[in-house]
Amino acid sequence: MATVKFYGNEPVPLEMHKVRIVQKLNLPPVERRLEKMTEAGNNTFLLRNDDIFLDMLTDSGVNAMSDRQQAAMMVADDSYAGSATYSRLEHQLRDIFGMHYFLPTHQGRACEHILAKVLVSPGKAVPMNYHFTTTKAHITLQGGVVEELVSDAGLEVVSVNPFKGNMDIGKLRATIEKYGPEGIAFVRMESGTNLIGGQPFSLQNLADVSNVCKENGIPLVLDASLLADNLYFNKTREEHCKSLSIREITRRTADLCDVIYFSARKLGCARGGGICVRDQALFEKMRPLVPLYEGFLTYGGMSVREMEALAVGLEETMDEEMINQGPQFIAYMVDQLQERGVPVITPAGGLGCHVDAGRFIDHIPQAQYPAGALAAALYIASGIRGMERGTLSEQREPDGREIFANMELVRLAMPRRVFTLSQVKYAVDRLAWLYDNRKLIGGLQFIEEPEVLRFFYGRLKPVSDWQNKLVAKFREDFGDSL
Repeated sequence: MATVKFYGNEPVPLEMHKVRIVQKLNLPPVERRLEKMTEAGNNTFLLRNDDIFLDMLTDSGVNAMSDRQQAAMMVADDSYAGSATYSRLEHQLRDIFGMHYFLPTHQGRACEHILAKVLVSPGKAVPMNYHFTTTKAHITLQGGVVEELVSDAGLEVVSVNPFKGNMDIGKLRATIEKYGPEGIAFVRMESGTNLIGGQPFSLQNLADVSNVCKENGIPLVLDASLLADNLYFNKTREEHCKSLSIREITRRTADLCDVIYFSARKLGCARGGGICVRDQALFEKMRPLVPLYEGFLTYGGMSVREMEALAVGLEETMDEEMINQGPQFIAYMVDQLQERGVPVITPAGGLGCHVDAGRFIDHIPQAQYPAGALAAALYIASGIRGMERGTLSEQREPDGREIFANMELVRLAMPRRVFTLSQVKYAVDRLAWLYDNRKLIGGLQFIEEPEVLRFFYGRLKPVSDWQNKLVAKFREDFGDSL
């Protein structure tokens, strides 16, 4: 990805790849979109792909593979044990991260499960810069406590701070003092903090966290699922990283950590996951859980074809021209929405463009799930599927009290090498129209509410007839257009 200036116009991102395989898209009319949103219980997770135009729900497992990845899948060794494919992936991970031990899993949350089973016990705390939904669930299911220690800047919606994902070192020291080093299971840093807008941490901040962990004998665990975006921001925003290659920044990052785990559905543009471990004793504690929960030690729930694709994808992640497309497309979308007055998270982060539903529809109380309502409205207005990242993504207290999220966001993910600039412009246009008509949008209420991870398969309904009014306004403004 490069940024070029068009003659007489503003700089725009320019794709540094060509599209060789295409997938046909479908844009249903607005009335059908309302029908499908109703059938899905106003939960974008429950929409069928056939009814979606642009799927911006996630970048997980939907990134485009390269021609080299496709080719690598044809040479996979499908031996149950001792596969040469596993050896190639293991070698690639050792070369990139410098850690000797590797455990494959079927995806990132399986890594979280194994780490929690081995390291977390009742009452132990896990300090982290910010939680992720499944991470928190695995820790709490083991009786652990999550302590969020993101810097104050991380919760500022509008900001110029380049590293809003940094951990507050003062808060970390205070948390260790509160629980005692023996009361801390591990410290977790998440690259590209998912729930607060894909915001990165600086390499310097990671070094500071690492020093505190070493002082207290506490393992430092890195969730590297969104590492590619974080590396791009280290390279472009952190002065002492600008002269370093992506590979060099990666190794310096890894050298500060004791454990690195990742979802290959994000990192490496394949499907699977893995845990890289520095300490042999810790590796041996986790190793028995892989054949118990995942698969044999040399495939861990992954197909060998995906493992071959991952080995190549990890190498390609070391190329700045590969990892910069997502952040640059996202920055373009954020800038275009800001010009139209649409409230978004700034500065632009990784993963996707994050629309601030709290300001977008500030007339809707948090108890009526504004981010969920905006995600439903956007699908109706455009056929675009985004993801709610707000109160709906939280989980109630045991006594039934609602936990209100720090931010109410709609994430519009930008899978790598998938969308074109015209599709991004379409998304901007429909969001701008929706913002001009935001007073039509109303809240949601649960009709089916699961106790755990309710945002995946819970069902809701509008608190009023606002969706029919939105469709009527769409027809008034766009006529027969889709």
